[in-house]
Amino acid sequence: MTIAIVGIGLIGGSLMIDLRKRGFTDRIIGVESNLQHSNIAQLCGLVDETDSLENAVDRSDLIILSTPVNTIWKMLPGILDRIDGTSKVVTDMGSTKGKIGRVVKNHPARGRYVAVHPMARTEFSGPLAAIGKLFDYKNAIICDPELSDRDALGLAEEMLDVLNMKKVYMNSRDHDVHVAYVSHISHITSFSLALSVLDKEKEEKNITTLAGGGFESTVRLAKSSSETWAPIFLENSKYIIEVLDNYIEKMNLFRKLIKENDMEGLKGLMEEANKIKKILH
Repeated sequence: MTIAIVGIGLIGGSLMIDLRKRGFTDRIIGVESNLQHSNIAQLCGLVDETDSLENAVDRSDLIILSTPVNTIWKMLPGILDRIDGTSKVVTDMGSTKGKIGRVVKNHPARGRYVAVHPMARTEFSGPLAAIGKLFDYKNAIICDPELSDRDALGLAEEMLDVLNMKKVYMNSRDHDVHVAYVSHISHITSFSLALSVLDKEKEEKNITTLAGGGFESTVRLAKSSSETWAPIFLENSKYIIEVLDNYIEKMNLFRKLIKENDMEGLKGLMEEANKIKKILH
């Protein structure tokens, strides 16, 4: 099988490592607008060659879109135009699905598209960040599976099985709400804390020398690429704003209890938060 990978960064590169090593593909064509990333991908063996988007689509059986989410919905209609009437399949690795789905909802080749979101990532980016086994035993969300042709869905599921991922099915709206809570807000929190510490660092140069494991784990996501995350925040703004409003409300409650020296109130609030243990083992 020949695969076209559009966007050769952390996700695209990591996909190619394992799909090649595990025998899912025998040829990989890369599509990458960043010339440096394109050259690195070829030198590292992530792809066999690079080509234009149009040529790669024409020469491939499976097209995987692993670019920022604000480019996926722009590319997808043209790709579906090109593969209409063929057995080719296109899937994406985007972190939001609502807008992508709406753009191609009535496309005659909609069935050749399978919406996938692998819940796997590190804070690093680019082809040099690609690693094997990134996806092993992580969740892969398949959105609106009933809108995909049976054989197209089957190929995407086979790929996820090869990656040792656990498949979860839901509609695009539920997906976007859920990731706003469990993924997107975590990144905003991390970016915000990093900015706060950097502001303080300007006044007190040694503040970061006191940083321990808790701080490092909280701000780790602040190392993430703005090229990836700014589009995600804007594409999922409706649900992220809802989460932010709720989060800010909770932060203000902590502020109020601390300002009022309310020990019992603080304990009660934290004990309520401790219930997350029942969900996260």
